[in-house]
Amino acid sequence: METRLLQARPRQAPLVQAHLLLCATPTKALCCDPVAGGASWQRLKELVRELDLENPSRGEGIVLRSKVDCLRVCQGGPILLIWPDGITYGGVTPERLERILREHVLGGLPIQEWIIARQTLGPIQGEPQTSGPQVAPL
Repeated sequence: METRLLQARPRQAPLVQAHLLLCATPTKALCCDPVAGGASWQRLKELVRELDLENPSRGEGIVLRSKVDCLRVCQGGPILLIWPDGITYGGVTPERLERILREHVLGGLPIQEWIIARQTLGPIQGEPQTSGPQVAPL
């Protein structure tokens, strides 16, 4: 009896434009009320779908979203970090999310009055430096 190994076809990972990390329902509710954070998380999911940001055929790439437990800000939440821009927004209510997605993520214009921090995300250790953010295929 012959056994064949199934070979997985390498798949091309979609280009990623941005990854939105929302600290909204922390285990230790230091940064925001979990109910308010949950409402922001629900609205973020709705907006990503409504704006078709998860569509792999988007020329700019897909927009990922993740709910995280803590971004180490611990006040003024919900907190949203937009990667690879390194921009952190505070007080991210459901109402603010639409403007952030439309103006910053889609339009490329951060909303200065809501920014609480900026981080420079450095290169991966051992990787050659590039001229801008890159996402490697799987």
